[in-house]
Amino acid sequence: MSSRTFVIGDVHGCAATLRRLVDETLRPLPADHIYLLGDLIDRGPDSKGVLDFIFELRRRRLSVSSVRGNHEEMCLQAGDDLYCLALWAANGGQAALESFRAADPGDIPRRYRDFMASLPHYILLDDFVIVHAGLNFGPTGPFDDTSAMLWTRSHFVDRQRIGGRRLICGHTPVPRSSLEASLDSSKIMLDNGCVFGERLEMGCLAALELESMTVHYQENIDR
Repeated sequence: MSSRTFVIGDVHGCAATLRRLVDETLRPLPADHIYLLGDLIDRGPDSKGVLDFIFELRRRRLSVSSVRGNHEEMCLQAGDDLYCLALWAANGGQAALESFRAADPGDIPRRYRDFMASLPHYILLDDFVIVHAGLNFGPTGPFDDTSAMLWTRSHFVDRQRIGGRRLICGHTPVPRSSLEASLDSSKIMLDNGCVFGERLEMGCLAALELESMTVHYQENIDR
């Protein structure tokens, strides 16, 4: 059986939803590859559980990688600056602290902080760039602006400058119809707003199977 490659959108602390999507829908085998688009933490109830599940999958000898999202970045910076701490707290960081039973970011066990710090800003595949938010195609090289990789909302893609590849991104929550329309575009958007179930056509965790370009959805069960 040939290997499969899955890319999963922003999890945002929804550990039970991620577990059901992976174990009951995707059912990965050791030859398969799973990539996550960052924003693993914050907003949802179990950020610690999301990271623990990634560790568990690796213990099960499954190939699981993630890029860094702006929420991991905010968490890493929150321990050094009061402004960064306030920004993180205002964007769901308090829920992450509660899941770790931590009073502040420095109380999060080193294993988890080291994992977040190890996450790359992008991953290159043969036909795709996996990156949380997008790339800056300005005068500098598209892989030089790490801030854009975490924060940009731009949809512009110059495929000639990235080896003909397309982008696969999260960061900006989009309704299901927009997500599926993006599958034919240069910037595929996979954040279906898992934590925003009150919004029209949102509230699911999405996984794209690259070989078939099939999207699998799991409704949020963490709420």
